[in-house]
Amino acid sequence: MSTGIKNLVQTLDSVDFLKMDRRTFMKAVGFLGASTFLSSFQTEIVNALEFAETKIVWLHGSECTGCSESLLNAANPDILQALTKLNVNLAYHETLLAQQGIWVDNKLANTSELNSEILLDDLIKEGNYILVVEGAIPNGPNGSGRYLVLGNKPFKDIVGEAAKNANAILAVGACACWGGITSAKSAVVQETDYRGTAFLKTDASKGILSELNIDKPVINIAGCPPHPDWILLTLGAVILGKIRIPDDLPDILDQYHRPKVFYPPDHVVHDNCPRRGYYDQGLFEDQAGGPYCLWKLGCKAPYAHGDCAIRKWNNSLSVCTQAGPCSACVEPGWPDSSRPLYVESEGKGVLLGENVGTIAKVAVGAAAVAAGVHAVRRMKGE
Repeated sequence: MSTGIKNLVQTLDSVDFLKMDRRTFMKAVGFLGASTFLSSFQTEIVNALEFAETKIVWLHGSECTGCSESLLNAANPDILQALTKLNVNLAYHETLLAQQGIWVDNKLANTSELNSEILLDDLIKEGNYILVVEGAIPNGPNGSGRYLVLGNKPFKDIVGEAAKNANAILAVGACACWGGITSAKSAVVQETDYRGTAFLKTDASKGILSELNIDKPVINIAGCPPHPDWILLTLGAVILGKIRIPDDLPDILDQYHRPKVFYPPDHVVHDNCPRRGYYDQGLFEDQAGGPYCLWKLGCKAPYAHGDCAIRKWNNSLSVCTQAGPCSACVEPGWPDSSRPLYVESEGKGVLLGENVGTIAKVAVGAAAVAAGVHAVRRMKGE
């Protein structure tokens, strides 16, 4: 544990955890990470929960299951440790279910212990759960949603039924947030009509819940995939009542419903990129494999609002830009908003009216920050 984190933990030890206001709580857990947070405040968490079990219904739409894999790859704590400390019952998760299906040993299974369809129906009727949606939701063809059918029921309708009885809704991953790869420009995109839970790209009026006339707030945990901390800490904050829904959401979330503590409006991946020093010196790679800045290879780190370079991945060992260009997968409209992925942004390489190679040679201090801000504004169309 670093000296800074140790000092923060010591400071927080003198604060009544249960009386932390929501902003202090979110900032604290955002900085500490899931491992330190859960281990440092285990006693307080148990007291706060009063042994009340929280159910999670986790639905899978059109996706690759990469978001669940990211969560399962969490090393410290692993997913079982986190769920145990937060007293969570992962009641429904299609990838992890032990249920065998509708037919078992050639006989119709008619109990929730064996039939996952019955289990899901029972959970929805009971209510009192947190709904997590992973994957995009097809609205096509022609508004029927039948490009994804589970048990002869359109996934679109399943999400709608589950959303109505949920205490809180989290969209996990770019596909669930705003359509992701499935909604990218293609010859069939109008026919399939994939949507995010609350957004279609940047449009909050075209999420699938709006399509279903369901007016319930959604917390977006963006990324392809999201960091395990982003998922676990947001769930922890909701479970512990540190995010009151819907009252606290305007203060905690940005305009795209992402928690500001993980997707800072005033911070981009470029700010803390391990290659940032080479950018400041004007040293750029023109082919893969070298150590210098990857701007000319299409890196979108100046556009990506995420704490990836600070939090890091793989048990805090690495970040995407150590291997290749950032694609800004945390941003709404991705991947279309980042295309072409491996081509220098702003076509001719111009920042603030200068060639990127020229500007970066003098881009130190405030000038470097200004260049990053300019890039973000250009990306947003401001």
